[in-house]
Amino acid sequence: MRIAEYVSFDGVGLAELVARGEVTPAELEAAAREAARVVNPRINAIVETWPADDEPVPGGTPLAGVPFLIKDIGLTMAGRRMELGSRLAAGNVAGADSSLMRRFRRAGLVTFGRTATPEMAFSNTTEPLLYGATRNPWNPELSAGGSSGGAGAAVAAGVVPIAHATDAAGSIRVPAAYNGLFGLKPTRGRVSMGPHFDEVFNGLAVHGGVSRTVRDSAALLDRIRGPEPGDPYFAQEPSRPYAEEVTRPPGPLRIGVLTQAWGGRRTTAPVADALSRTVRLLESLGHRVEEAEVGLGADWEEFVLASARQWTANLTASVDALAAALGRPVDSSTLEPPILASYHYGQRVSGAQFVTALEIRNRVARSLARYFDAYDLLLTPTVPELPVPLGTHAEGAEALDGLGWLRRLFDLSPFTAPFNVAGTPAMSVPVTADAGTGLPVGVQFAAGYGREGRLFRLAGQLEQASPWSGRTPQVWAGNHTGH
Repeated sequence: MRIAEYVSFDGVGLAELVARGEVTPAELEAAAREAARVVNPRINAIVETWPADDEPVPGGTPLAGVPFLIKDIGLTMAGRRMELGSRLAAGNVAGADSSLMRRFRRAGLVTFGRTATPEMAFSNTTEPLLYGATRNPWNPELSAGGSSGGAGAAVAAGVVPIAHATDAAGSIRVPAAYNGLFGLKPTRGRVSMGPHFDEVFNGLAVHGGVSRTVRDSAALLDRIRGPEPGDPYFAQEPSRPYAEEVTRPPGPLRIGVLTQAWGGRRTTAPVADALSRTVRLLESLGHRVEEAEVGLGADWEEFVLASARQWTANLTASVDALAAALGRPVDSSTLEPPILASYHYGQRVSGAQFVTALEIRNRVARSLARYFDAYDLLLTPTVPELPVPLGTHAEGAEALDGLGWLRRLFDLSPFTAPFNVAGTPAMSVPVTADAGTGLPVGVQFAAGYGREGRLFRLAGQLEQASPWSGRTPQVWAGNHTGH
């Protein structure tokens, strides 16, 4: 299969070709590897690929035979490296599959490599020292976002139609917005973290994926959702498969709009314009859209401080465990400056401060939950500006402590993190391209706890109505194997 043909299908479409016998999983994998060979030197999204194996691919699922990539953090694949984007974990090889990896295998996905992540997934850009910066396929001078930036760039560039991603403060949604993709952060407890973890970052982190079509993400979530034995909690199972929700009319929805972020970070003109166009599109589809006042249950600085304490305390425990297991020091030879500063900040977080941070988490969750009693969905920008130049995050970072680093990250992505704290689902949807730069612009929709079906229904409707379709990233420009 030629690359130009391969990249014209989404994952579900490729699986249908396999089911009809028109192409084999091996042929799809070969096309994906060729696509990676062509574009990865220009975007640095994939840090490792593995030799093809002869294991039979399970059939009978909507994604059977589809090439796939996993993120370099958050799950384990037996016999393969998981390095967390860090020199501290360089060369670390997993001994067994995690629960999620087993579900990927049962879904028939053909996993042939891993994608880049910032060190410890502790950034919303993907520029680790270990493997270098991941570049945005629409403009390689710009960030691909983070922490699932490798996944976002690889999918946008056509290497795979869908890739594994994680999200603890926006790490699915930010790369989706930067790369012109669909990305949904599921409800807390929707996808198991087992067996090595009951929860990650006290429930802030979730597993999911980024994709070029809504139905691919729905099909993926259908295959990976549900609890594993010993999970501390789980979300109630949906009334029907998410793949069916994508084609169901959402009905008229009451949607609140939050244009400016908590904390005072102003939304830039290109993003505000895209949000206004989205509002007009929603109204034309019969939805009721109005400006909304959305309280967090805490002021912004209180929220950032609590988040910094929660994040860095978890980071410190993870770093200490890795250093002990691998026999390595925790210093500037193994950790980048902002991560090392965050590690030391976490060492100073007291038990009482950590418990207070969890109490603030509860206040935020309760406050946002009340909002969804009045509105079906909340619409915001995904991020307040277009993709930023590579190096933006690093400017002066060596002078920041852990609180300062978290404050910088939250300033660059202020709309996403509250929904991780609340545990509610949220998605980034590509709606248009900026007229001046041609860069994609995504908007975020959040729903009440367990309401992914509502998000998928609206996303399916928007996908049909939105002008965002059929666009080609710059990375393919002039390439004879391209789209």
